[in-house]
Amino acid sequence: MIPTTWNTQTYQEYIKYLESLKDQNYKDFQGKLIFTKYKMLGIRIPKLRSIAKQISKTNISSFLEITQNKYYEEVMVNGFVVASIKDENLFDEYFIQHIKFIDDWSLCDSFCNSIKQVRNNKDKYFKIAIELSLSKEEFISRVGLIIILSHFLEETYLKEIFKVLNNIKTDKYYVNMAEAWLICELYIKYPKETTKFLIKNKLNKFTQNKSINKIRESYRISKEEKDYLNTLKRK
Repeated sequence: MIPTTWNTQTYQEYIKYLESLKDQNYKDFQGKLIFTKYKMLGIRIPKLRSIAKQISKTNISSFLEITQNKYYEEVMVNGFVVASIKDENLFDEYFIQHIKFIDDWSLCDSFCNSIKQVRNNKDKYFKIAIELSLSKEEFISRVGLIIILSHFLEETYLKEIFKVLNNIKTDKYYVNMAEAWLICELYIKYPKETTKFLIKNKLNKFTQNKSINKIRESYRISKEEKDYLNTLKRK
């Protein structure tokens, strides 16, 4: 089903294959959760991952240079393909290109937690993630935060993570929600340090309270902790 070489004709064959997989019921379900400018076909993520794995065995560069990004599923597959790139320079090139097409939490999160290259040069990609987190563009910022969440929940990076959280100044929903999710996971792993951060920080009211709500929803937190955290909410 997946071509072994890429040109205009084989790419159109690939698009027709994606279209043949469309599922209206799943598309309707996704439409309640995902808000994107791209047209949706309704293909489940495990299938898209499988397609991307097949494409990754072909000439990745020729594939990525010819993509059209018409469908949401195209962009998702492209992300999985980019995330699989083993060559650091090639990954860096297509990483920067790809994140510009991300306009939804699902495209962002599925891509970020799939990246393989990060483990090979953690300090380099941590710095990149920090820079992206501070972007004024909503989903570029979220990309940075989800990369941190997915790959850098380590004591070594705690100080810088708290610093960048304090330096993000936005009321963009998907950025603030990513911050809250990140803070929740930090609390699970580093409760003492994260509590200190929650006591004194520069977060906006929404992010502070949403972070605490997310932590309190966890089954891994005691009732005593939940009660105390509730006192840190802002009125």
